[in-house]
This record gives sequence, C-alpha cells and structure tokens, in this order.
Amino acid sequence: MHAKVFSATTIGIDAHPVEVEVDLSMGIVGFFIVGLPDKAIRESKDRIRAAIKNSKLRFPLRVITVNLAPANLKKQDILFDVPIAIAILQASRVLSIDPEFINETLFLGELSLDGTIRPVCGVLSIAHTALKMGKKRLIVPKANTREASLIKGIEVIGLENLGELVSYLKNETSITPTPSTFDSFQGAIKSHPLDFRQVKGQWQAKRALQIAAAGRHNILFIGPPGSGKTMLAKRLATILPAMSFNEVIETTKIYSIAGMLRDTTLIVHRPFRSPHHTISQAGLVGGGSNPRPGEISLANNGVLFLDELTEFTRSTLEVLRQPLEGKQVLISRANMSVEYPASFLLIAALNPCPCGYFGDKSKKCSCSEPQIKKYIGKLSGPLLDRIDLHVNVMSIDYDELKNKKEQSKGSQEMFDEVMRAVEFGKNRHGQVANANLTSDQVEQFCMLSPPAERIIKLAFEKLHLSMRGYHKILKIARTIADLANSDTIEQTHIQEAIMYRSLDREEGT
Repeated sequence: MHAKVFSATTIGIDAHPVEVEVDLSMGIVGFFIVGLPDKAIRESKDRIRAAIKNSKLRFPLRVITVNLAPANLKKQDILFDVPIAIAILQASRVLSIDPEFINETLFLGELSLDGTIRPVCGVLSIAHTALKMGKKRLIVPKANTREASLIKGIEVIGLENLGELVSYLKNETSITPTPSTFDSFQGAIKSHPLDFRQVKGQWQAKRALQIAAAGRHNILFIGPPGSGKTMLAKRLATILPAMSFNEVIETTKIYSIAGMLRDTTLIVHRPFRSPHHTISQAGLVGGGSNPRPGEISLANNGVLFLDELTEFTRSTLEVLRQPLEGKQVLISRANMSVEYPASFLLIAALNPCPCGYFGDKSKKCSCSEPQIKKYIGKLSGPLLDRIDLHVNVMSIDYDELKNKKEQSKGSQEMFDEVMRAVEFGKNRHGQVANANLTSDQVEQFCMLSPPAERIIKLAFEKLHLSMRGYHKILKIARTIADLANSDTIEQTHIQEAIMYRSLDREEGT
C-alpha cells in the first residue's frame, strides 16, 4: 500500500518542494525514513506513532518506509511530522483523500505526543513558494496561520491537533480558511517613539546620520563615553525611507526561518540589531550544522549597530568585510551551502582611546600615544575603508544641554529632507543607493565642478587615498549634493565629504 502527499523544506530563505511518500508492506514491524533527513526528522517516527495512537486512530503494524523526495536535497527542521502522519493514514486506508485535493495541498507541522500540532519555522517562505508552484491550499499549525495568510491567493487552513485535521480531511468538520492579511500591510506601520529632537546638540553627528540615511552610507562614531553615540544610532531608523513590500517580505522571511516572528505577522519597521561585543562569528554572520541566519541577516534592510567596536574580536569583525560589499553571506558546510541576504546599514561606535577621553574638552586623556595607536590598530584598514563616514562625537557641556532656545531638527523634518534627496537620486540613476554605485556609475553620475575637481585631486595626493577611499568620498559628496538638490557636485560638497573621512586624514598627515 502506497500514498503520497506534498510538503516543503527551507534552505536559506527559499523553500523547496518535497514529496512525502509512504509504503506499507508485510514483514517485521519497522519504521524507516530515507531521503537525507536530519536527526530531528529521523526521530519523528516516535512522535508520529504516539500522536496517531493518542488521537484514537489506528497505527498500522507494518513495515513503514517513508521517502522524502528528491533524495539529493537535504531535509532539515521538524516540518514533516504532519505530512508523514497523513501519508501513513492514507496508505493504511484510515483516510481516503481525493487525489486532486492532495495535488493542490502542502502539509506542514510538528506533532507532540498527544497529537497537538506545534508551530514550525519558515512558513512564510513556504507559503510564498507554494503559490509559485500553483498550489491552492496550505495546511499549517494554528499558530502559523497569521504568518502564512500574508501571501494572497492561497487558502490557509490552521489546525490545532491531528484529530481535528483527520476530521477535516474526512469532511466531518468544516474549517474556514484564515483571511489574507495582505491588505493590512500598510496599516501595520506605526509611528516611531524615538525622535532626533530628543538629542541636544550634536548637529554634525545628526547631519552625518542624515547623509547615511539618504545614501545608505555606513558610519563610524568616535567619541568619549556618554557623548550620545548610542542615542544617536537608535534614532537613525526614524529617518530611513519606509520599507517596500518586497523588503518587508524578504526581511519577514528571514525572521520566519529564524523562528523569531512570535506574535508578529510582519516586520514592517526596519530592523535595528545591536549584538554584544562577545558575540561569536557564527552568531554574527550565521552558522550551525543546519545554518541559521546571524545578526547581519536579521539586520537585513535595516541597521546593524556595533557598539564598543574595538572590544569585538578582530576575527569576528573581519568576516564583515565581504557582506559589507556583497550584501549577502554564503555559509558553506560539508554537505550544503546556504546564502542569506545581508543588506544592512552599519553604524559602529568606539572610544578614541583606552580611557575614552582623547581629545575631550571636559576630561584629560591618560593614555600614551603608543597605547592609542595600539587601541585603534585593533581595527584593520580594509574594514575601516569600507565604512564611509567617520564622525567625531564630542561630549556636550551644561550650557548646551540646557539651551532652551536651540531649535534642532526633529525626525520628521530630517525624514522629509532624506526622502527628497532619495527621490532626486532615483530620477538620475534609479533605485540604486549612492553607497552602492559601481565604479562606472560613479564616473557617470558624480559630475564635479572645476573647483570640486581641484579639491578631490589635492585630497587624493595628500591623504594617499585608495581607489575605494576615493570613490567613497565621491559617493558621499553625491549624497550631500542630492540633499542640496544639486545635479553637480560642488566644492562645498566635496569639502564636507572629506571632513567625514577623519581616519583617512589622520593617516595622510
């Protein structure tokens, strides 16, 4: 006796269809699962046997062979308990499901010993793939229905236990599909509680963050403890352009794969991730025997904030170099490779020296010059070269803190200026952010006035810029010109861009 139902597995953020075949034959009772299952899937036979019995259903005393096809695709995660159980019941004639219904349906879910259907990871990715495959129906755990129903055009049936599912498949129980949450996407966006108006002073740092938001430039804050570096970084999200629908889907898929959606249906705000400096390489870029997304992928389409940058191990920071340029990370294992998106905006912060007060006007630094060089030397040149904006954040004094006449820009005003600059750039070179312009695009779109040309030539010679550093300055200047609604990069734009390359200036002196 033979039966087949359909399911899926995830690799990276993409889902792949899987056929679950079951064969029952005479012989010594046994339960075998083949088709490259991982350990968790191989253990499912004990859960399935108990779940069927505890749901008051007949478990066949036969040789049970389960094949997860295609055989060359590694299967991982506990997605297949429900489809295997249904295929066994179909093969043993406990169920008699219409073949057309089977062909139109994907089954997902983990079974507990009492037959309860537990939630699983990656349902959004699978629902998205199911629609592309032409499937009409998705049978998932009740807790995953909100996530799956985001995909418009597919019927989502949520169930709490195996007994309820069997009754539904026997047409003894009617279950209303979960309504699509697709149209509620825009309504899910709420205002941000943080505002740049809450930050006193620090006009240069605010300006740098506005440039970062408009051109997607990575930024490094250098300043003493308590100068407001973290406070500034947390407010960057308030002036970033709203996420597009495709960005929402892509980011939500990552959180679905990582099992971090919980009660949230959508990730509609740009993520802000701030890992501790003790994080491992695997925690930052992703990894594990079954590779999972790391912090840089969880920050995809959002912000990755690395505070106390010099406290991270050098080997951990060095793995950022490729994702910062490639906008993705490839995790390779002996039997598989997984690629995750990693298009994040990096904000890093560090003290200028071990004591933290080098150059501070309120407290004297106690560090020697060799100590300071050794401290900054923990960061490699190639990594710093990939960070566009270097900004010195100085501590503010009491009078500046209590200045009630100061009319600093709020997040809404800064956001409006950012959006005007973004639209100005789109009219010139489309959706590509200034920070991501190729070398050819830099030559094409970064048009310099004669005075600006003289300034950048002088900077190239005096600061001994690499080609990457030279292009960084041009890209920053392009964003500054966009904020000023200028097609041509003028001398003032180049001068301001060079000002934000403080580490290059120090190396060139």
